[in-house]
Amino acid sequence: MGRSYRTGCIFVKKYLLLTAAPFALATPAMAQLVPATPSTATASTTAQKAANPAATAPAEELFSTGVAKGRDRLDSATSTSAMKETEIEKIGARSLGDILRNIPGIRTESSTGDGNSNYTIRGLPLAAGGSKFMQIEEDGLPVLEFGDFFNVSSDIFIRADFNLSAVEAIRGGSASTFASNSPGGVINLISKTGDVEGGAIQLTGGLDYDMKRLDFDYGGKISDSLRFHFGGFYRTGEGARHVGYNAYQGGQLKFNVTKQFADGYIRLSGKYLDDRSPQYMPGPIAISGTNDKPIYQNVANFDIKKDSVLSRYIPSVVTLDGNNQPIHTPVSDGMHAVVKSIGLEAQFDVAGWSVTEKARYSKISGSVTRDLFAAMYQGNALPASLGAGTGRLSYATGPNAGQVITSPNSINGNGLIGNMYLMRVNANSLDNFTNDVRINRAFKLGNGEFTVTGGVYKALQKINNDWLYTSIVQDVAGGGNSSLIDYTDSAGVAQTQNGVLSYSLGGAGTYRRTYDVQYDVTAPYGSLNYHIGKIALGGSIRYDIGKVRGLLYGSDLGGGRLGITSYDFNGDGKISIPESKTAFIPVTAPAPVHYGYHYLSYSVGINYRVAEPLAVFARYSRGARANADKILFATSVSTTDGSMADPANGYDIVTQTEGGVKYRKGGFTFNATAFLANTQDTNLQAGTGTQTHRNYRAYGAEFEAGFRRGPFNITGGLTYTHATIVNDTLNAAVAGQVPRHQPKFIFEATPQYETRTFSVGANVIGNTSSYSQDTNLLRMPGYTMVNPFVQFRPADRVELMVNANNVFNTLAFFEVTQASVPANGVGQARVANGRTITASLRYDF
Repeated sequence: MGRSYRTGCIFVKKYLLLTAAPFALATPAMAQLVPATPSTATASTTAQKAANPAATAPAEELFSTGVAKGRDRLDSATSTSAMKETEIEKIGARSLGDILRNIPGIRTESSTGDGNSNYTIRGLPLAAGGSKFMQIEEDGLPVLEFGDFFNVSSDIFIRADFNLSAVEAIRGGSASTFASNSPGGVINLISKTGDVEGGAIQLTGGLDYDMKRLDFDYGGKISDSLRFHFGGFYRTGEGARHVGYNAYQGGQLKFNVTKQFADGYIRLSGKYLDDRSPQYMPGPIAISGTNDKPIYQNVANFDIKKDSVLSRYIPSVVTLDGNNQPIHTPVSDGMHAVVKSIGLEAQFDVAGWSVTEKARYSKISGSVTRDLFAAMYQGNALPASLGAGTGRLSYATGPNAGQVITSPNSINGNGLIGNMYLMRVNANSLDNFTNDVRINRAFKLGNGEFTVTGGVYKALQKINNDWLYTSIVQDVAGGGNSSLIDYTDSAGVAQTQNGVLSYSLGGAGTYRRTYDVQYDVTAPYGSLNYHIGKIALGGSIRYDIGKVRGLLYGSDLGGGRLGITSYDFNGDGKISIPESKTAFIPVTAPAPVHYGYHYLSYSVGINYRVAEPLAVFARYSRGARANADKILFATSVSTTDGSMADPANGYDIVTQTEGGVKYRKGGFTFNATAFLANTQDTNLQAGTGTQTHRNYRAYGAEFEAGFRRGPFNITGGLTYTHATIVNDTLNAAVAGQVPRHQPKFIFEATPQYETRTFSVGANVIGNTSSYSQDTNLLRMPGYTMVNPFVQFRPADRVELMVNANNVFNTLAFFEVTQASVPANGVGQARVANGRTITASLRYDF
């Protein structure tokens, strides 16, 4: 096949006036309890409902994600949540991860920016990036078939904006049988479809940081049987952290048109996304004290909540591309997503059967550029390769370019110099086609109702990515002012070139790769449900069959493949020391990928409606997640014929047992679910590429409740998780330890007071302490972040809003690189952004 095979928001807020119902308590954790039925309310009637919530009380609440058929939550043996657009606007979310952290049971690490956040659920292990065990969908189909592709996870390619109607989430339950690769759960972003007449336009600006944004949408009827909706956003600005350039720039357009028939409908939809945002990597932080009681502080002239190692003085990545041609790409590209998709959805009643078809083709490309620490040194501890004790350091870029650094020990007041990796991942193609067709029919059987569902899911997922690295030297300065540094040895020989130490990863050819692989997934599924009186019984099954075909390129495939050459990047006719360490991809020596996998998923549950407001349920589920690119360039796939010797490497199994109680009456709601999860996880040992296998066990409980009385309401959620590593094939010492970053408790609450004229409240989120690494030595402290909001409606259809995220500037840790307190007192960490405040003006029409 050769090389030719390769061709084979910040959260957007929907600032609607509040529509409330006694169970929908207008906040994220409890929104699942009362999704209101579609409303044709205008802005003025919305304000009236805010003042009189009882006027819009729904009789029941339907939920449709990850189940055979939409039904009232009190009649379903599942643990689910839903967040409506009117609730999401208030929580101060700046990314998809910020939204999802308000759903009980879901843990997010969302400090990376708009994408590549880490997601997990119910104590299941974290992916190295993205969401491994939980599928992220848009209108019922996955954004990417695998949510944890190396460096290009699915949340990079999706935005929530005024097109968003709701976010639905199912944890465990039947998720594994109604979606592929979703044994932990499904998150589904659902678009508006024009059944609500009207639209809105909104301007948003940062009050204490640089961000400007325009949002808009409009929908309605074209005729009695034809309706439409379209909307989008555009934004630009430096963002929440100081980088010295516009790190956010771009936008999205979406549309759909629905034709209604007497016995069904057809819907055509489209999406165009071209948006970039930065990827924030761990920054320096001073660590002292003990492992059990560490003390974390900013290093001099670098605020870890506001600053980044990204800088206007580190302008581009210079290297060879995937075709071994010289390129220079802007660091400001950050996470650049380009998506063009077209979708078709239809539902009809045919001879008593309901037939539903969903299909979408997405052309996806882009890039990810990041600046990350390989090592960080204090000036008096530089290695010889960076000028320890001899030679000369000088600035290569920035306002002091050419100036000799006479006192490295005190540079920028912190004395820190970073040996950094500039990584560029070119996502040439992540194109995918997905199709899900199902039939459903209900039959009367005695005094009950019997429902049968059958369907087939089909997906083709391409991954054509190039990994490119350049090694640089830079100082550590806040305000987006970090600069590149040159080193000349004592003999006067330059060891760097414009701050570049090598045009490779640490002078070697490893990890310069090309993936050119396609995944072909076919999954038939079905379910049987019986509902009689107060009892609902159900079971579902799914069989996933996958074929993986393609080619891999890279020196770290072994077999004598070379990866280092020389290249004259500056065209001076000479080869400098950095130019002599240029990595290339051996394009004439690909390794094949040619294997298959198959696995069975099933789920059984029972629900008992004790009384009108009360139900209890129990469920057992077995699901699996096919392993994607994380088992390539590894020992599990042969580099000779592309086969997989051990089929167990092809997928990881998750089993979950859960049971709970649901209560909903008047202005009070309460849900509680206990769970037990056993998980297999296949991954790579860092630095060796050796396949590792772990087993995890987690048990705990999810709680959520809401209360409304008059103009006041409060909702909240609490998740308790006790998780352990059962075993590890390569590191027996971690058996019995708590997985990294796993707190005992995660919590969220949103109290608010609302009237016809104004709403005021705060979204509070947090978690208890956890360990930085699986060795369970260094602790990351817990945190509580407060995100207040005020909405004011001075006139009909007009709304002003001020929203603060992390108003108390809390130091909230998501990641610490070190496993123990470092001897030199300096480590790296990733924390939540510091305080950001936005103001918005919205007009509904």
